[in-house]
Amino acid sequence: MIRKISARQRQMIQLLLDNRQEITAAEIAGNIGVSVRTVHREMEDTEHILQDFGLTLSRKSGKGIQMDGPETGLGQLRHFLREEKPAEYSGEERKVFELCSLIETEEPLKLFALAHTLKVTVATISNDLDELEQWVRKFGLQLVRRRGYGVEIAGAEADKRRAICRLAAEHLDQSDLVGSGSQPEGEGSPVFGKLLATVGQSRLLNVENLLWDMEWDWTAELPENVYMELLLGLSVAVRRWEIGMVIPSAGESVCLRMSECRNISGAAEFVKRMENVLNLVLPQAEIEYIAGWFDRVREPGVSEVLVYGDIGLMGLVYRLTDQAVKRTGLPFHNDRVLREGLLEHVEQAFRRIRDGTRIRNPLLAPIRKDYPYLFGVIRDTVEELKLDLSVPDEEIAFLVMHFGASMERLNQLKRNARAILVCASGLSSSRLLGERLRKEMPQLEIRGNVSWYEAARMPKEEYDLIISTIDLPMEKDRYIRVSPLLTAEEIDKLLRYIESKVPGGAGSASAGDGPQVAGESVIGRLKSYKGLLYEIEGLVDHFRHYSLSNEGMNLPDTIGAMMEKLSGSGVTDDPKALKKKLLEREKMASQVIPDTRLALFHTRSTHVLMSSLTLYRLGSPLVLDGETEVGTVLLMLAPQEPPKESLEVLSEISAMLLDTELVRLLEEGPEPEIRAYLSAKLLRFFENKK
Repeated sequence: MIRKISARQRQMIQLLLDNRQEITAAEIAGNIGVSVRTVHREMEDTEHILQDFGLTLSRKSGKGIQMDGPETGLGQLRHFLREEKPAEYSGEERKVFELCSLIETEEPLKLFALAHTLKVTVATISNDLDELEQWVRKFGLQLVRRRGYGVEIAGAEADKRRAICRLAAEHLDQSDLVGSGSQPEGEGSPVFGKLLATVGQSRLLNVENLLWDMEWDWTAELPENVYMELLLGLSVAVRRWEIGMVIPSAGESVCLRMSECRNISGAAEFVKRMENVLNLVLPQAEIEYIAGWFDRVREPGVSEVLVYGDIGLMGLVYRLTDQAVKRTGLPFHNDRVLREGLLEHVEQAFRRIRDGTRIRNPLLAPIRKDYPYLFGVIRDTVEELKLDLSVPDEEIAFLVMHFGASMERLNQLKRNARAILVCASGLSSSRLLGERLRKEMPQLEIRGNVSWYEAARMPKEEYDLIISTIDLPMEKDRYIRVSPLLTAEEIDKLLRYIESKVPGGAGSASAGDGPQVAGESVIGRLKSYKGLLYEIEGLVDHFRHYSLSNEGMNLPDTIGAMMEKLSGSGVTDDPKALKKKLLEREKMASQVIPDTRLALFHTRSTHVLMSSLTLYRLGSPLVLDGETEVGTVLLMLAPQEPPKESLEVLSEISAMLLDTELVRLLEEGPEPEIRAYLSAKLLRFFENKK
C-alpha cells in the first residue's frame, strides 16, 4: 500500500527525480529551505516511500545521493506525485502544534477547532491528547479535558515555560533559532513556524543584544550550550510577557526553584530595560524568575566541582576507553581531549536517557555508513559495560564521533592558514570536523572551536576565515558553511573559498599583520605554559598528608576536623562555609573511587583563597554511598573562579585517580613518594601540552 507523504518529503523526492546525477544533502537543504540535519532526519522515511516503487537511494562518498531503480518505477513515482496530495502534518507535527496551541492560551480550546485546523477527525485529536498527557505531567502540569468545556493545560506559569523550553530542545536545532533570519524549519512547515513563535525566536537576537549591552563579564565565559539554554529561556519569558502570560507576584514559587536569587540586582536592570522595549510593567516575581535563570547558568551545581560528573562516571569512561583500546589496538588512553569530551558527553547523555528526552542525531545514517567498523566496536563496548539503561543508536553515533575525532588526531600536520570553527551539534561534531580539516587540508591552522556568538564578535584580524556548520547572523561572505562530515565536494568548495577570500592564496596571512599575530600567539602559549608550571609547582609544594583521629565522628564532624587542619594555611577564610559546601557536594554524587577505600572530596568556592590538595588518612573509616567504607580522603579545593590552568591541572589529577599505583600510594605511601609520583605524572602532562 502506498503511504502518505509530507510536503517536505515530496520536495526531496522531486529534487532527486529532477537531478539524475548525485546531489548532496547540503544542496537538498538549500533547495527546499531546511537545515542539513532536517534532510538527514527525513531521509529514512523517504527511502521507505521509494521502496514502494522499487526504487532505492545510493550514497557515494564525496559525491552525494542518487535515486536508482527501473524506469517503470520512476514513471510510477512521477505519476504518483502528480496525483497525490501531501499529508499536511505528521503525527509528531500534529502533537507539537497541539501543545503550542494549548500552552499559548489561557482559555480552553474545543477539540473540533483543533481537528478543523489540522484537517483530521476529533477522534484523532483525542488520541493525540492521550499520548501528550504523560509528557505534560513531567512538568507538573495537567491536561484538563471536560465534555462541553474543551481542553487546556493547567499549572504554574514557570512550569509552562519549562515545558516550552523542553519542546524546543526536542524539536529545534540551534540553526533554527539563530539562522540569519530565514527560519529554515518554519518556512516549509507551519507547525515549526508555530513552535518558533512559541519560543520567541523573533525576539531571540533582541534578547541577546540586550544581554551583551549589560556588559557582564560572566556572559562571555558561559559554555555554548549553557549560553543557548539561557537565551532560549529568556526568549520564552519575553514571548510570554508579550502575550500577557506573567508570573503573579504572590502564590507561585519562582527563581526556577533552584536558587535564592543571588543575581537579583542584575535581573532587575535587565527586566527594566526589557520593559522599556515592550512598553510593559512586570511584577516583582518576573525579576526573581530572571534572577533564577542568571543564578542557574552562572553557578549550576556542577560549576562548583573540579571533575566532570562523579568519580563513578569517570570510571565508566575509563572502562569504555579501555575496551575500545583492546578491540582496536589504538592508544585512546593517551588522548586527553577524547577523555574530557567523553566525560562531558556521557554525563549529559545519561541525563537525557533517564529523563526520557527524545534523542535526535541526524548524522546517525552517515556515521553508520562512514564508520561501520568503529560503530560496531563502540556498540559492542557499551553492551560489554552492562549498564542499567538502554543506550540508543543515536547516542552510540555521538560516541563514535568522539572516537572518530580521536583517530583523526593521529594524523595532525603543521598549519599556516587561520580558521575558526562554529558547530551546532556540540563538541563531538566540532572536534570531528576539526580533525577532518586538519587531515584533509594541511594549509589550515585551526585556531579553535567557538560558539556562533563569539564568532560574530571576534576581531577580523584574529582569523582568516570562519568555517561553520550552521547559518550565522552575519554577512554571508564572512563565513563558509559545510557539513560536520566534510564531503569531498565541500573540500573543493572550501579550497576555492580560501583562494578567493584569504590574502595571498591558500592560507598565508598578509605581510603586515602575519608576524604580529604569530608573535602574539607564541606569547599567549608561553604565558599558558608558565601558568601551568606555576599551578603544578604550587599544588605539589603545598601538598600535605595528615593522620586524622575521627573515632566516634560522623561525616560532618570528620569534615569539620579536616577543615581545622587547614586553619592558618591560607587556603580558606571561612572553614564553616566550606564545610557546608563539601557536605552539599557529597549529597550530589558518589565521591568514592570505584573498587577502593579512597574518596575524593572537591569543590570550588569564594571561601577558597588558593588551590589546594590535601590527604587525610582516617583513624576510623567513614561509610559512604550507603555501604562503602572509606579510610582515606583526598581533599581538592579551588577558588570560585580559578585560572584555567589551575582547573586543567586539578582535572588531570582527578583523572589520575584511576591509576592503581597512585591510589596505592595515597592509601599507604609516605608523603615524599606521593609528591614525587605526582610531580612525574604532572610533568608528563605538561610536556604533552606543548
